[in-house]
Amino acid sequence: MGDFVVVIPARFASERLPGKPLRLIAGLPMLQHVWQRAMESDAQEVVIATDDERIRAAASEFGATVCMTADSHRSGTERIAEVAEKLAWPDDQVVINLQGDEPLMPPAVVRACAALLADPVADMATMASPLLSSDDFHDPNIVKVLLDDKGFALYFSRAAIPYSRSDDGNSLAANTAQHHHGIYGYRCSVLRDLVKAEPSPLERCERLEQLRALSMGLKIKVGCPARRPGPGVDTERDIEVANELLRKSASSAQGKRR
Repeated sequence: MGDFVVVIPARFASERLPGKPLRLIAGLPMLQHVWQRAMESDAQEVVIATDDERIRAAASEFGATVCMTADSHRSGTERIAEVAEKLAWPDDQVVINLQGDEPLMPPAVVRACAALLADPVADMATMASPLLSSDDFHDPNIVKVLLDDKGFALYFSRAAIPYSRSDDGNSLAANTAQHHHGIYGYRCSVLRDLVKAEPSPLERCERLEQLRALSMGLKIKVGCPARRPGPGVDTERDIEVANELLRKSASSAQGKRR
């Protein structure tokens, strides 16, 4: 078993996809796929955190541990902090925040994210991969991260960063940015500090929670997974893509067992 725990924050409301955690993908609720990946990561404990009875009922039906949280939380981070308090996790407990819209997150990536916190300089951890195309570079639905020379995050943005001042620098810009994945790791002490702080102007502007950590001066270590996670789910089109990828994966696994 790993020396980390996983919390999956899940809310029913969504601006673009209402009821997103319970939308069916390959015949199962999306949240169940995320939970299964977390269970396969060898975490000590996996908890689904929600304020919605519909999500609690569905998660309990497929065997998940559920922690009901307040409906006043402004972010998944605040929801996870409530779980940490309710379950009395110590300050040095490593917690992985696995977003509830990441049904294609490989279990190995969850483990790798937790392992990044072995670096004593790291306050937080996350994962990112090279961008796949120029379209991804310019897509505001894909969060980009820029790294320093030691693998720590400089900035996260929905914008196409860095900006190239010359036409021949466009490919360099796209190759410099990384595609950020929806997973975070932190110790409970850092988690508690994060939720005590107010959202920073940068966080409010981009609507990216991790910018609060950077504004506070926290160091976020960024790893590159050996196996790239599949895309997260934000739109109807994303549901179709995830459905196809998970069906192919299930078919391939069944073929290997024969």
